[in-house]
Amino acid sequence: MTSSITLTSLSYTWPNGDIALSDITASFAPGRTSLIGDNGTGKTTLLRLIAGELTPTSGVISLVGDVSYLPQNVSNVSSSPQSKGSNEATLADLLGISSILRALAAIEGGSVDVADFEAVGDDWDISTRAEEILRDIDLGLGLDDLGRPVHTLSGGEAMVAAIAGVRLRESAITLLDEPTNNLDARMRAKVARLVDSWPGTLLVVSHDLEILERMDATAELRAGSLSVFGGAYTQWREAMEIEAAAALQAKTTAEAELRARKRQRADALERTAKNLARGKQKAIGEGMGKGARDAMRDKAESGAGRARGTADDRIEQAKAALDEADARVRVDEHIRIDLPDPSVSASKRILELTWGNDEHFLMVGPERVALTGANGVGKTTLIEQMMAGLRTQRMGEMGDPRGTNGAEWTEEGRRGDRGTRVGRSGDGSVCPQVLEAGGVRNGAVELTAPHRVTGTLFTDRVAYLPQRLNNLDDDLDAVENVRRVAPDATPGDIRNRLARLLLRGDSVFRPVGTLSGGERFRVGLATLLLAEPPAQLLVLDEPTNNLDLTSVRYLVEALSAYRGAIFVVSHNPRFLSDLGIDHVLELTRTGLRVVQQRVID
Repeated sequence: MTSSITLTSLSYTWPNGDIALSDITASFAPGRTSLIGDNGTGKTTLLRLIAGELTPTSGVISLVGDVSYLPQNVSNVSSSPQSKGSNEATLADLLGISSILRALAAIEGGSVDVADFEAVGDDWDISTRAEEILRDIDLGLGLDDLGRPVHTLSGGEAMVAAIAGVRLRESAITLLDEPTNNLDARMRAKVARLVDSWPGTLLVVSHDLEILERMDATAELRAGSLSVFGGAYTQWREAMEIEAAAALQAKTTAEAELRARKRQRADALERTAKNLARGKQKAIGEGMGKGARDAMRDKAESGAGRARGTADDRIEQAKAALDEADARVRVDEHIRIDLPDPSVSASKRILELTWGNDEHFLMVGPERVALTGANGVGKTTLIEQMMAGLRTQRMGEMGDPRGTNGAEWTEEGRRGDRGTRVGRSGDGSVCPQVLEAGGVRNGAVELTAPHRVTGTLFTDRVAYLPQRLNNLDDDLDAVENVRRVAPDATPGDIRNRLARLLLRGDSVFRPVGTLSGGERFRVGLATLLLAEPPAQLLVLDEPTNNLDLTSVRYLVEALSAYRGAIFVVSHNPRFLSDLGIDHVLELTRTGLRVVQQRVID
């Protein structure tokens, strides 16, 4: 099959001298291919090279047809050429059809400008096609909404519309970088439907298993090489496991062969030495002259040298075979970390949420609770208010002087106005804090009028990992960041514990702001898991966003060692399943509802 994308000895080095890609040779055939690999291996860089945004340091990229590229962040659409001359980007800009629509309108108004006809090209039916694709993505948008400002769409709606726009262009080659990041299940399903019918060549960087399973091929960027497998992710994973088992067996066999060759050499040298000694004694006993004895010795030593050389050659061959077998073995590290006991008994009350007509949910003991809900409904705002209420208590502005109640907070969001968070201490006094809540920010309604959720925390030992990891000091290194939450721990002890989180060597002494996304995430996780005293509740907001599949596995492994309670916001069903969630809550525009309860035998 003819390749649509061919890479030949492709290399790219950043201006500061860091090598991003080196001597990559591979090809992509028409159809749908996923590009996977750990954070920092150069997936986005490769897409940008193919798209022409970057120029290779060396090597050749051969493309058959035009290319459309959609980066992870669509927020820069307002500065695109298509939106120039307008005050803000519109839905038509997201779809990439603004210039065509303007040219069509000019022609319908009598324009005979060649530039207008060139702008339309073959897209005289663009309105019909746009209507069809808007109907396909089912966002409740139609042709009348093409002038709608992008900021009035939720982040998920904008992303799906941008993907639909790339689909609408019908380019020969399409590149998508993490198209489902931050999307809820409903929006991810819309993207999946678009992917299912994508024409031409589609290359997608993703760690979303729902997308990966829809691919015709899987390409992995690993250890400076790019390999392409003809099958979806699960098939690729199974093939890799078979290959890994075969590689381990080949390594074991090669190690055994090397040991055998070394034993044979040692045995041969021992036999030669014994034979030389016996020959010398025999020659002396038979009265052989010195000249004859020297000649016999030289002959024997020459034969021994040849035998030793043959044995050495066989050892070198065995070493080369072992090196080759060892190079085929995939080194997939695992996190294994011993964490202090946070002392969360099975009966300890952790968190209570109340809403509606006396509805409530009580989190007890080391339970694992997931909060789900559509994009923009207010999940992050909810937990930020919970953490803000806890911070207020820790500052002495709120708390129970008798020690019987927890930190209490209430939110009442109203679209477009300011909300008030109210903390009540044990004696009933009110400690208000004013915050921006519930307004339209970045086009997403975070809280709406019907919301009324009250929460009570029954522990002040809570650790919070926000989406943007803004709990880290980017100017400090990993050890110093952990010492902020574990001041009594020695640097050596912190380094040992970071090593078990697979943060080793110089990376622990570099400023956190210079680390890769995966490394930086693990530093953030370390500040939660290694805090003193250990947290009794971990609050995690979309912890798998922007993480590769290996890092998600690391996260699950690390959390499996944690014996406290976990409250997690996530759209990732596989992650929640692997984490062993006990309860699932869904936040809707009218409040909370319990969609899954742990079954108690």
